[in-house]
Amino acid sequence: MALDQPSIPNPRDAMFRRLLAAADICAATGGLAVLAAVSRSRLSAAGLLCVPLIVVIAKANGRYDHDDVVLRKSTLDEIPSLLTLAGAFTLAWSLVAFVAQLHGGLGGGEAVVLWGSTAALLVVLRLSARTLGQLSAPAERALIVGSAAARASVARSIACDPGAHVEVAGFLPLEDERRDDRGWIGHSRRRRSLGFDDLEAVVRDQQIDRVMLLPTSADSELMLEAVRRTTGLGVKVSIIPRLFEVIGSAVEFDSVGGVTLLGVRRAGLTRSSQAVKRLMDIAGALTGLIVLAPLGALAALAIKLDSPGPVFYCQRRVGRDARPFRMLKFRSMVDGAHAERAALAERNETSGVFKMSEDPRVTRVGRWLRRTSIDELPQLVNVLRGEMSLVGPRPLISDEDRLVEGRHRARLQLAPGMTGPWQVLGPHRPPLGEMVKTDYLYAANWSLWTDVKIILRTVAHVLGRRGL
Repeated sequence: MALDQPSIPNPRDAMFRRLLAAADICAATGGLAVLAAVSRSRLSAAGLLCVPLIVVIAKANGRYDHDDVVLRKSTLDEIPSLLTLAGAFTLAWSLVAFVAQLHGGLGGGEAVVLWGSTAALLVVLRLSARTLGQLSAPAERALIVGSAAARASVARSIACDPGAHVEVAGFLPLEDERRDDRGWIGHSRRRRSLGFDDLEAVVRDQQIDRVMLLPTSADSELMLEAVRRTTGLGVKVSIIPRLFEVIGSAVEFDSVGGVTLLGVRRAGLTRSSQAVKRLMDIAGALTGLIVLAPLGALAALAIKLDSPGPVFYCQRRVGRDARPFRMLKFRSMVDGAHAERAALAERNETSGVFKMSEDPRVTRVGRWLRRTSIDELPQLVNVLRGEMSLVGPRPLISDEDRLVEGRHRARLQLAPGMTGPWQVLGPHRPPLGEMVKTDYLYAANWSLWTDVKIILRTVAHVLGRRGL
């Protein structure tokens, strides 16, 4: 097997890099045009020659190589980096313009205008560029290598996240699994006796773009050899060690004496983080209740006119530190619907959590409320009371909560949320096991920016009428 091959340029990745570079140039040009309009000065041709500086700065900060590495090419995730990029371009352009006497120097207000307009255009144009790239390019073909259970779990997670734009082209075992159905390739499910030694041939024959490696063996030498052989094939590689099922992605790399260390944050939120999260909850809930009060009144009237029964539905849920509370919702089912649940148990579509896409108990108004997520609005009252948060783990009923065991119970360190990390992944409701794993990792890796991203994605999710 030929190893340590040079990396082969991928036309798909090259297209994304070009689109992003074009978006950055347009953003810088637009920022300078806004500056010229605000300062009532002329946009000189000499000044426009400085625009390519933004491409140089972005390249130096890895803003083009980043998309080659990650599966989910999200502009929302890189907004902090884009703010920094806009700031660096503002500084670089002002220095070059001052030295070349293209401008008398930027005042504080003008610098803010250039930075703000460039940053806003970077977000909008990069989002447009990535959308165009996803529509134009075929899905990335991935080969998942690992144990059977781990392969199936990763494949399910990928299927739940359409934003990744990945096609699972096949599976291979990492170790000899001592059975005939060790791997399959392509769309045919016909079992073939394939092993890790076939990796190079499979990558070549199936035109694999990325190999997803799931090392699970306790044999460290085997794991190191698997990583070496995989990275030597000249394709992109994603490694998913089981360690990250516990620590998530919020780690810091460190190097001491040539030894690479992973710094893992302490469990739980600090007092300052709790205070910041609570302040955001109060501000968001108060704003939502005031702005959406007319919509809530219309929903309440529609419920009363559509079917007999109360406007609100209260259900006992398990909250922070396993304390029970009564969660409020607009009633979307017939009165007494919970008593009919046992009769419909065989039609449940999700493991561990009761979910039906076509539930006969849902009223006509209820279907509309659910599609638009308006039935969730009364939970803003729960947020004000401190029983819930705007963003957090899913609030489970007692029967579901009893199924959550081990480290995943750490999800209860945070108040349950009106929305959360798994609600905005896609249209498919994951099994309870996958859901609580996602909630656990959210709790273990909480940050304010994570909450902001989830809220923004929730707004897009709701406007797309996909419900929560």
